Amino acid sequence: MTVRAWAELLRVSALFTVPGDALAGAAAMGRRPDRGTALAVGASLCLYEAGMALNDWADRDEDAVDRPHRPIPSGRIAPGAALAAAGALTAAGLALAARAGRPALAVATGLAATVWAYDLRLKHTPAGPAAMAAARGLDLLLGATATGAAKRAAGPGARTGPGSGSGSRTGKGSRAASGSRAASASGSHAGSASASHARGVVRAALPAAGLLGAHTYAVTAVSRHEAQGGSTAAPLAALAATAALGAAALRERRGPGDASPDAGRDRKGESHRSHRPPATPASIAPRLLRTALTGSYFRTAAVPLIHAALNPSPPLTQRAVGGGIRAMIPLQAALAARAGAAGSGLAVMGLVPLARTLARKVSLT
Repeated sequence: MTVRAWAELLRVSALFTVPGDALAGAAAMGRRPDRGTALAVGASLCLYEAGMALNDWADRDEDAVDRPHRPIPSGRIAPGAALAAAGALTAAGLALAARAGRPALAVATGLAATVWAYDLRLKHTPAGPAAMAAARGLDLLLGATATGAAKRAAGPGARTGPGSGSGSRTGKGSRAASGSRAASASGSHAGSASASHARGVVRAALPAAGLLGAHTYAVTAVSRHEAQGGSTAAPLAALAATAALGAAALRERRGPGDASPDAGRDRKGESHRSHRPPATPASIAPRLLRTALTGSYFRTAAVPLIHAALNPSPPLTQRAVGGGIRAMIPLQAALAARAGAAGSGLAVMGLVPLARTLARKVSLT
């Protein structure tokens, strides 16, 4: 077992497509990345690599025929070692998520279950692409739930009244019981508030998670033909999905006040167009950035898909899958910029050169 063999097994060149999930999730919540976001990134990386190791373990017999050069069928890595790595990485990912709070752990648990279900049972069924789409969406939600978790956890507990601890100082049982009841009520309220906030997080981040999941679904559908080729329908469908997703990413995100049913109505009850403020460099720059990021996404995903549709050979189909995987990065960046986090979007795009360089050494598929 060599470092090169493990790099191929874990497809380390695809790792750069993972951090953007958590950053896009944080942006969807309108929050800056923090310690919770970093924990979400670490958990996502571990769970992603667990899925890679488990995938090759589950497909070892199939790879012995179609891809004998892969680490397990070529004998460079033992099947048991790959399975053990998948288990250890899953445990590490869940441990990191647990440090970001209960909501993050709950999402990470669902993500881990989806990854294992896909690799062991769903991959070769019609539910396979949907499972992969759910995994990507959950990964974005993991970043959304983990970001700001430390502040939420410290908030209720940090509020102590002037009489806190009075029962222990006076020694009176009644005051001690009163303090106990107050603490219990406070804990119950905090738990209810945490659950309510978690639901709010999911609702706020769900649109971005849906867009990322839809892209994943399209790429996974193409990947089902990468070993033998022969399908033009899958690349064409993925190309249409890419165009639709690009259009959705370009659309400005509606603010909470934009959906008011009374907005834009005058005193007579007739709707009218509100006058937009004049365009300024500060207002134009975010649109230009979003357009550039979306254009990068479309170019990265669409060009190899067109080639695969014209000639659905295994090499071109594999190249289309690789392009779809790499396109995750500009899509994540576009989603972050769409939510108003231009800095996060640019940071995610900074991973593109690294991913491209490593992909020349280790295949994405």
